[in-house]
Amino acid sequence: MTVLRRQFGRADWRVSEISFGAWQLGGQWGPVDDEESIRALLTSYEAGVNFVDTAQMYGLGHSETVVGKSLKKWSGEKIYVATKAQPVEWPAVSNEDPLYSELYPKKYLVEQVEASLKRLDVDCIDLYQLHCWAPDGMKNLEWFETLSMLRDQGKIEKIGVSIRDYRPDDGVELAESGLIDSIQVIHNIFEQLPEKNLFPAAQKSGTAIIARVVLDSGSLSGSWKPDTYANWPEGSVLHTLYRDERFGETLQRVENIKHVTREFYQSLAEAAVRFVLDRPEVS
Repeated sequence: MTVLRRQFGRADWRVSEISFGAWQLGGQWGPVDDEESIRALLTSYEAGVNFVDTAQMYGLGHSETVVGKSLKKWSGEKIYVATKAQPVEWPAVSNEDPLYSELYPKKYLVEQVEASLKRLDVDCIDLYQLHCWAPDGMKNLEWFETLSMLRDQGKIEKIGVSIRDYRPDDGVELAESGLIDSIQVIHNIFEQLPEKNLFPAAQKSGTAIIARVVLDSGSLSGSWKPDTYANWPEGSVLHTLYRDERFGETLQRVENIKHVTREFYQSLAEAAVRFVLDRPEVS
């Protein structure tokens, strides 16, 4: 297996175009074995993956701890680690533009960086991102000033944000500004809106794009069956995301896409990944 590399925006990083998303390692998707998680991480490193994305909210820091343990066991090339801070309080879905100063006050943000450094057991975090980006963040830059201070102190190297679900245009002004190094956004066969405004803005400023939920939380893996939902632990992320009619509706959409892709690709998963990697803006 050969994992190709891409330029990470305007940074001098060459990162694997397929990264390791570590949310499931936190345990919120169902029971996990930490040793198995570490083996999975090491196997991905051996295959050429050199970029891992985790977050404080993934199992209340457990995912970060597991990623940190994998780094201690790895003696090969550098692994770039990206993590994220969650806000003091998650904004309501209906809140169009929450006050960013209330989501990430200075003291809180400093504490979150220090806690992530400890869990990852590293001296510097390669990419530190903030969940729940909102346009208000362009008017009140305390969050950026705080992260810039931490960058000057050598505790983080690059700064990024993660766009709230299905709101890619919230990040257009930020991308145009070139203020930060990366923007993470949902982008997959079902969710193509980032291509219209966000991607061109990011490409113009050299802001890296991290595409998340490329397999639509698993539906585009092609492995789901009519009885799959019943096998998910109650209260797990997938059980919650696809409750009521959403599972059946999604499964039907997947079947429709399979009819289109099976002529050209060996699997739906391959088609889904290639769809995202076809965009040069995606790092």
